[in-house]
Amino acid sequence: MLLRTLSIILIVCGIATLGYGGFQLYQSKAMESERMEEAESFVSNKVISDVEDVEKFNYEAFKQGDTVGVLYIPKLDRELPIIEGVDEDDLAQGVGHYTGTGFPGENKQILLSGHRDTVFRNFDQLQDGDEFHVKMEQGTFIYTMQDHKIVAADDTTVIDPDRKNEVLTISTCYPFSYIGDAPDRYVIYAYPTK
Repeated sequence: MLLRTLSIILIVCGIATLGYGGFQLYQSKAMESERMEEAESFVSNKVISDVEDVEKFNYEAFKQGDTVGVLYIPKLDRELPIIEGVDEDDLAQGVGHYTGTGFPGENKQILLSGHRDTVFRNFDQLQDGDEFHVKMEQGTFIYTMQDHKIVAADDTTVIDPDRKNEVLTISTCYPFSYIGDAPDRYVIYAYPTK
């Protein structure tokens, strides 16, 4: 009798855990869709071919949690909203822009982060030469992946807000198939496409 009761308790706990996980995934997808609609209402598809010639834009107007643009990854055919900030709430709604790093056209490091099991699924398929399109209000900026590396989760050397040449840096947890808090970060470096 005790074994049967324990079995029933474990089954109920398992169903509850799966239900909660499913609800979290549904809620995250719904928020991501809302942010995409918001971003699509103001981003421009006009390609900016030279980041040096872009008209300066007031990026300082963005506040934590604001929708700032769209990240399009052609190889994966994925469009993702970019949210200002990298808190859990921000990352649950899209790709987070690390506050304090640059934006397209500022000739600085642009750092974007996201979860490997939501927005950055299938990142293991990306290779040097693949493109990333960052769609902002003043235009679309295209970057080409030229390098990647794997660093420890606590390695903050990949963040360089004082950098003086433009680079799009994208980070996510690694290994991609790891369950739980991953010990490393997968970091992609993409440079403006001329």
